Amino acid sequence: MKVPAGTTAGAAVAEAGLPSKGPDAVVVVRDAEGNLRDLAWAPETDVEVEAVAADTEEGRSVIRHSAAHVLAQAVQNLFPDAKLGIGPPVKDGFYYDFDVDRPFTPEDLQALEKRMKQIIKSGQKFSRRRLESVEAAKEELAAEPYKLELVDLKSDVDTSEVMEVGGGELTVYDNIDRHGEVVWGDLCRGPHVPHTRFIPAFKLMRVAAAYWRGNQNNQQLQRIYGTAWESKEKLDEHLELLAEAERRDHRRLGAELDLFSFPEEIGSGLPVFHPKGGIIRRELEDYSRKRHEQAGYEFVNTPHITKDTLFKTSGHLDWYQDGMFPAMHLDEERDAEGELRKPGVDYYLKPMNCPFHNLIFRSRGRSYRELPLRLFEFGSVYRYEKSGVVHGLTRVRGMTQDDAHIYCTPDQLQDELKSLLGFVLDLLRDYGLDDFYLELSTRNDEKYVGDDESWEVATEALRSAAEDSGLELVPDPGGAAFYGPKISVQAKDALGRSWQMSTIQVDYHLPERFNLEYTAPDGSKQRPIKIHRALFGSIERFFGVLTEHYAGAFPAWLAPVQAVGIPIADEHVEHLQRVAKALRDKGIRVDIDTSDDRMQKKIRTHTTQKVPFLLLAGGKDVEADAVSFRFRDGTQINGVPVDTAVNALVDWVQRRENASPTAENFQAGTA
Repeated sequence: MKVPAGTTAGAAVAEAGLPSKGPDAVVVVRDAEGNLRDLAWAPETDVEVEAVAADTEEGRSVIRHSAAHVLAQAVQNLFPDAKLGIGPPVKDGFYYDFDVDRPFTPEDLQALEKRMKQIIKSGQKFSRRRLESVEAAKEELAAEPYKLELVDLKSDVDTSEVMEVGGGELTVYDNIDRHGEVVWGDLCRGPHVPHTRFIPAFKLMRVAAAYWRGNQNNQQLQRIYGTAWESKEKLDEHLELLAEAERRDHRRLGAELDLFSFPEEIGSGLPVFHPKGGIIRRELEDYSRKRHEQAGYEFVNTPHITKDTLFKTSGHLDWYQDGMFPAMHLDEERDAEGELRKPGVDYYLKPMNCPFHNLIFRSRGRSYRELPLRLFEFGSVYRYEKSGVVHGLTRVRGMTQDDAHIYCTPDQLQDELKSLLGFVLDLLRDYGLDDFYLELSTRNDEKYVGDDESWEVATEALRSAAEDSGLELVPDPGGAAFYGPKISVQAKDALGRSWQMSTIQVDYHLPERFNLEYTAPDGSKQRPIKIHRALFGSIERFFGVLTEHYAGAFPAWLAPVQAVGIPIADEHVEHLQRVAKALRDKGIRVDIDTSDDRMQKKIRTHTTQKVPFLLLAGGKDVEADAVSFRFRDGTQINGVPVDTAVNALVDWVQRRENASPTAENFQAGTA
């Protein structure tokens, strides 16, 4: 779309007949340089622009940033002494930080929402105004100390603060009422929607404490989070998604289903798995072991602690000491007079397994014929996560990594990466995750070791393997570990949320530091390349992700209790005991509910506990040597002969079906 010189972008949008109302309303335009511009923008020369609609990610971001301004206006209307921090858009919403005398309450949020609705309904216009100088900005913002600080730091600010001060100039957005009066304003780069009625749907979500500019040495502020969308329908859809996420929260389900807990006596981020959770964990691990054996991995085990020398050699003490638990100073010996006879040594709980595997490789001479050498370990590691970061099973301090390290020759690297990525994706699919994209993390120029050439070779090898997979590849500049680049497999769960799963890293550095060698065909000593690979990341985190993905209703092959027999009366128990024995003989985890509860209560109890198969038996079933199936969704198949029922249930489990069984999808197995 062309915007003629001296004409506003809004006028050009109207001339083109593009929408000005509804979810697809145009809210800003993008110029030839990729900058977003207000619809009030009038270029000095004819320009080509692209219209940006409300229902795009960029459009939503503009709506959310505008909603943050409305929030700040509402706060200063109701709390005149409030001082403004920053208010950027974020994923699915926005926030604004305030310095106030007391924390905001839920009642405050209700009052602020009401005031925001009034502001939005009044149709205030967002009007951009350029400040002539830093001095002029300081004069206008004299009552806003945090804004003054941003003006001083204008040339050195993070991404969210850039929303406030911009790059080459300082601008303010005034809110102008229908009488043409300026009723409020905020230092901001923009852009914004034309007026407040372009914010059709929003909600304030919660309040949290936040330090100014993220520094704990600075003033603690109150941060209000909100969400805003292009329509009431999209807002409702988002709120329902959040409600469903809350229902699926693995911490809540872990307690309800008796899977795991975090006893205070043990400490933060250190979970214990209960018997039912232990079954699921064992099944996860056993199937992984089986697949690794088939893929030619060799299993190793290493201790939980080590002398500091190992991590000095690897370099982890230089780079990651802050994330490790403090050292234990041990083995010091003194004589009877207290004189030091043998100095002590610092021992560390291991935060990673890779240095240990290097010692296994180095324990004897290696030939090129042994490569690629694939070492695998379920290794327990410990990392000192800060208290505010620890979160259920997805961010813990003690975890078990399904850790593999592959040592290969340069000629083997590309094929090994391609095969490895295929193995990882196939195994994740076996657990029921099948919506992936890949992230390529490249070197952080402030935090790396090694030479440019090896980094380039490693990065291009990973890029090639990723592109061959056919999956979307997203760049992650600067996200690599200090010793090498990596591919991360990002998996989407049932709610469409992305989780980082497997990681694959190419490492030229640690083989050098540990002086790893193999004998090449010509008899020379050569350095292997090392590939680091974690498939789950950690068993704990993967457990938490799967719990939320399946909402606690694990596939039958993973379920801690796969079937429960429910007799209609006591005289039907013996029949179900025979059925249960036949199932147990074939490896099925089955219970019989002989409690005094009524049958319907038993069905409700075990359905709530997410048992995939309920086997009901009454008089007709006993006479016909049959059982009736009841499934989690309430559907039922009646009168299935026992032999057929047992074989169909066993087949369903053994072929590792990830779908939840229902009368419809299980019928074929019983026909």
